[in-house]
Formats: sequence, structure tokens, C-alpha cells
Amino acid sequence: MTSFQHFAAIGLFSLCVAGAQAQNLETLDGLGEALFFDVNLSQNRTQSCASCHDPERGFADPRGAASIGDDGVSLGDRNAPTVTYAALAPAFHRNKDGRWIGGQFHDGRAATLEDQAGGPPLNPIEMGMPDQASVVARLRETEDYVTAFEARFGAGVLDNAELGYEAMTQAIAAFERRDSFSPFDSKYDRYLRGEVELTREELLGETLFFSQQFTNCNLCHQLHSRPGAERETFTNYDYFNIGVPNNTDLRGMNGVKLDKTDNGLADNPLAKAPENYGKFKVPTLRNVAVTGPYMHNGVFADLRTVVLFYNRYNSKAVERQINPETGKIFGPMPVMQTLAFQELTEGDALDDAEIDALVAFMKTLTDARYEHLLDE
Repeated sequence: MTSFQHFAAIGLFSLCVAGAQAQNLETLDGLGEALFFDVNLSQNRTQSCASCHDPERGFADPRGAASIGDDGVSLGDRNAPTVTYAALAPAFHRNKDGRWIGGQFHDGRAATLEDQAGGPPLNPIEMGMPDQASVVARLRETEDYVTAFEARFGAGVLDNAELGYEAMTQAIAAFERRDSFSPFDSKYDRYLRGEVELTREELLGETLFFSQQFTNCNLCHQLHSRPGAERETFTNYDYFNIGVPNNTDLRGMNGVKLDKTDNGLADNPLAKAPENYGKFKVPTLRNVAVTGPYMHNGVFADLRTVVLFYNRYNSKAVERQINPETGKIFGPMPVMQTLAFQELTEGDALDDAEIDALVAFMKTLTDARYEHLLDE
């Protein structure tokens, strides 16, 4: 099966799901659910939101480092992040220290879920629609949509491209704000509630993760002030440059120059200052074990490789500088001047047992509905 046929098959499945949701269109989130699975909102009617945010795979895209576009050819330069727990991210803003926090996408350029939902349909290498009017015209093709939108937003809302498009993004965002996207029902959550016990290896991983003496994981991947706090999203929503190398394999496919720097946060129109070059938003670790590949460009396939990548900053051993997926030294850091050197070097060098323990702990952050994927 070709890539285009594969995506078309997914699109057909999504279209069927959309039809099955028609009876729920009287609610805003039900309307958003139908839209999330509707391939008709892409230029060639082959791609929906669910094509790149698969609900059966942690609302991420496991098919490769970047998602192919609706045209079956275009390939981006960044990995599709999970939509799980995305609703809990704060809107893009500066905190009291002047640091940029929150937002959607790897660079926060969409301040809210609504802003994010409006991006892919108009992106030429994603869903490929030419403008808002074209998308709203597609919405008007479905009589049930017209009825639902007018019931929620007023008569004639789909006669106005801007208002209709905004209403669409509100509906999709409402779907993504359902509790089912952020259930907090992983093994770790059940452990906090006293319902299950962690293994010895998982407990070691928890200790290492939250200990500033041994690692610095919780420096960026902890929102609440105390270890073990409920509803922990495992990200502080800050932005850092951690020296992730370019994904040369991906760029060999998408045609982006191998030496081109992804500016990260500095690509956000609000944050173009030089001190933001090469910085990317700290992702949630919820469902991290089942939503690879990893990093903003999908450069690492395995979660253990991610831990080894961080560990390289704290180890002087030559073998710890090797990427096990390539057998070569981890690639060069694209942007040196903003590297978070202090944050990256505050931990101790880890041995294999400790590295495995951290991976085991992160696996406990998998939502119950996805735990079967851990056995794949």
C-alpha cells in the first residue's frame, strides 16, 4: 500500500466515524468530535485531525517523525504532539519572570486550543485548504452541520467565513477539553490513590525522577510543587534549548536543507528575540511511552534513547555519547548560544539500571486505555 493509499484508508475510516457521531451534534463537544474525524475539511478529502492525532495511539502519530500531508506528498519538519492533556496547557503568555509559557504547537504560536484547531486546515503541507471560506463551504455541504452550527452559534453563522471558521475551532476545542482526553487514570495515578503498587524498578525511577540530587527531570517536567501531587501534567510549559540534533533522515525525505536551523520558539511571531532561538516547549510526559517518535522533530524512535541523550550531558564516558539507534555520536547541537547548559548538567551520570528505571517510571504515566500498547 502506498503512503497516499494508507492515508486515504484512514480518511475513509474517519469519515465513517464522523457519520456515527451525527446523533451527538446537539452538543458543542459532540459537534467538535464529528469535525475532528471529518476528512472533508481537507483539500483532497483524505485527511482529518484524527489522521495525525490517532485516538487509538494516544492522539499522536506513530507512523513516522512527521506526518504526511493531505496531498500524499508533503512532509513537515516537526513531529505531531499528543493531544492528550493539551487542554490543560495555559494560554501562551509571559510569566512574572518574563519567560514565555504555554500555548500549543512546539513553539506556542497557537495561544489556545481554538487557535491550534484553526491551523492545520489552512496549512499547505497539512490539510491544504486555501482559505477559511473554502473550509466553511465544506461545512455547509452537510445539512446536519448547518443545523448544529446555527443551533449553537446563531442563524447564518456559516454564511460568514470568519465567524463560521471561528465556530468550527470552538467546537473542536470543546471536544479536546473532554475529561476523556485528560483522565489521570494511569498506573501512577492509581498508585497515588493507593489502588496499586509500583514495582521496585518503577519506584527507583520515581525517586530518580523527582530527586534533584540525582537527576533534573522534575526541573522541567513537574508542574505542581510536591512530588506525587494529583493531576500532575509532567511539564512546566516552559521553553528550553536542549540541543536536540537535526533529524537528517526526515530531512532527506522532506527536502529541508540538512543544515537549516529550526528556530523553535523564535518562529512564534510574539517571541522572535535572539534569546529564544532553538527553544521548544517542554512536552507533557503523560502517555510518553506510547506516543513516539520523540523530540520536536521525531529524531529518536525509542524512549530509552531520549534518556541516554539527556544523560550524555552528565557523563564523561565515551560510550555515553553514542546514539544507540545510529551507532554514532549524537548529532551536533543546532543552536549553541541558547543551550540550557545549567539545567542539563545539574544531574549525575546514570548507570544502565537507573536509565531503565526512569523508562519504567515513565511507562507508568500511560493512560489506562493505552496500557496495552506498552506490550507492543
